Amino acid sequence: MEDRYPERRTAGDAVHPERRTAGDAVHPERRTAGDAVRLVLRALLYAVVGGAALLAVATVVSVLGPVVALDLYTPAVAAWWTVFTAVVVQGVPFLLLGTVVSAAIGAFVPDRVFSRLLPRNPALAVPVAGAAGVVLPGCECASVPVAGSLMRRGVAPAAALAFLLSAPAINPVVLVATSIAFPGQPSMVLARLLASLAAAVLMGWLWARFGKDEWLRLPKRPAGPGTSYGIGGFLSGLRHDFLHAGGFLVLGAGAAATFNIAVPRAVLDVFTGSAWLSVLLLAVLAVVLCVCSEADAFVAASLTGFSPTARLAFMVVGPMVDLKLIALQTGTFGRAFAVRFASVTWVVALLCSVLVGWWLL
Repeated sequence: MEDRYPERRTAGDAVHPERRTAGDAVHPERRTAGDAVRLVLRALLYAVVGGAALLAVATVVSVLGPVVALDLYTPAVAAWWTVFTAVVVQGVPFLLLGTVVSAAIGAFVPDRVFSRLLPRNPALAVPVAGAAGVVLPGCECASVPVAGSLMRRGVAPAAALAFLLSAPAINPVVLVATSIAFPGQPSMVLARLLASLAAAVLMGWLWARFGKDEWLRLPKRPAGPGTSYGIGGFLSGLRHDFLHAGGFLVLGAGAAATFNIAVPRAVLDVFTGSAWLSVLLLAVLAVVLCVCSEADAFVAASLTGFSPTARLAFMVVGPMVDLKLIALQTGTFGRAFAVRFASVTWVVALLCSVLVGWWLL
């Protein structure tokens, strides 16, 4: 609507410009507090609306589920649904943890922090970043968004990728779980630590030496006003990363469940008689089973028909290369990167497992 008396507002501002300026200068917290309250209310609104939608979907599924299950139920479908649900349920909490850490890094951690903590030389930054993986108690679902956030903040891709591989495999939760799964076998815990850290550092160095910029699609910060720093940036980054990565987690879980029901058990039994074939088999199974790194030690311990080195390969390869992780990397860094990086990582992790297993086990 056209202002009929523009001169009144202009004159008032000219005569008393100190009214607005002085109020802002004396009480700047009014605007800041108001913004914070609005952001909190918006987050609560998202939670309430999202919770109501989830409740509605759950109600519909609970009513229609039994009817659909009667038509589609077979042992194969039941097995597929069990594996799919297990992978998703295991992965979502740690994916949420990773996106929270990623959003917090992007919104609250200044760029200068990383330049001070990591050496400028990529060859030295890689082992430092690999060893820093011990501080994140999460699985591979959490490491992908965190590594993407580190790259956005200027960390060398080689160092961020070393952190991506080491964090799910050498954090305290995983090592404690391994010691519980293999009681009285500290050599297995040590072997997992050394083999996983060696594979992560080697992959970081390989990327620093041979990686090409056109292979890696660097993740971008969500665009829009108020999405860079502070609480607004945190909420925007959290929503973007979780929704983006969650879809690829579901795709990976579906692929893992399909493999579980498509490959006959008799085919797997053929490989247990050979030490070398058993190592290769468990290294492949680690990719397709998509067991969370906090739980894979218990799965490995149950595989009593396989050699200790084969079970070590299962625990080292799984947190670094599996179907859901490949899907997450594809969505975050691009398909060209995921195909090359996952293939080389599988080979390096397998070799490190065999060498460390031959030495310690």
